[in-house]
Order: sequence, then structure tokens, then C-alpha cells
Amino acid sequence: MDEKTVLAIDPGSSKCGFALVRRNREGALKLIWRKIAHTEAIEDALGEAQGIEPYSLTIVGSGTRSKEIVHRVRETQPSMAILVVDEKDTTLQARERYWEFHRRRGWRRLLPATMQLPPEPVDDFVALILAERVLIP
Repeated sequence: MDEKTVLAIDPGSSKCGFALVRRNREGALKLIWRKIAHTEAIEDALGEAQGIEPYSLTIVGSGTRSKEIVHRVRETQPSMAILVVDEKDTTLQARERYWEFHRRRGWRRLLPATMQLPPEPVDDFVALILAERVLIP
């Protein structure tokens, strides 16, 4: 299996989630960078991700404003490969994933993670899940 780095984007009307993910030769995934940015600032986020680590594929979720985001990625990075991926159930999965990255404290430990809403947006974790859908065979 080849090493591969991808940038996944969860498009939205006001904000987008980003996740830069690398798959190593053994197939293990590593989250390199994640961010939530205003949709108007997508070009800045693309440049920031490219500066952290070059990537060979941009994955875009099929939800809100995905066509516009694909168009803007093509304008900014004309030679970049783009793959649109189904976003079904990613928000629920991202809420659970949030709690894996942020330990629950106090009363939050008493309730199952599936019954709790994270206190901040999870668009970056949605992007991570989109990347996993492509990179995990």
C-alpha cells in the first residue's frame, strides 16, 4: 500500500471543516491537521493545508454547497484530483469522534457519548470521517 495524503472538506453554507490525513504504507491513518473556517475563506485554508503537507487528492462531502466548493477548489488548484463522497451519517459519527479527541469531564462522563452534543462545531471531524471513508479499504 502506498503512502498517501489527502485533504477532506465538509462543505457548509457558513463554515467548512477541513482534515489533512495521511495513510502510511501499513495502512494506518494519521490526522495531521484539522480546522473549521468560514466558507468565504476556503482558499486560505487550502493554502494553509498545502503549506503543512502536500496532498494529492481533495475529498469533498456531497452535502450543502458541495458543487460550489468543488468549483472553488478547481479554480485555486487546477491540477488537483477531486473526489465527491457521500456524507450520509457523518454528523452523528463526528459527534462521537469529537468525544474521542476531547475527554469528557464532570457530569459528561456519566452519560453515553451518543446522548451528548459537543459544545462546539464538529465539521472538522466530519471531514476526518470523509477521509477515512476513502483511505480505509
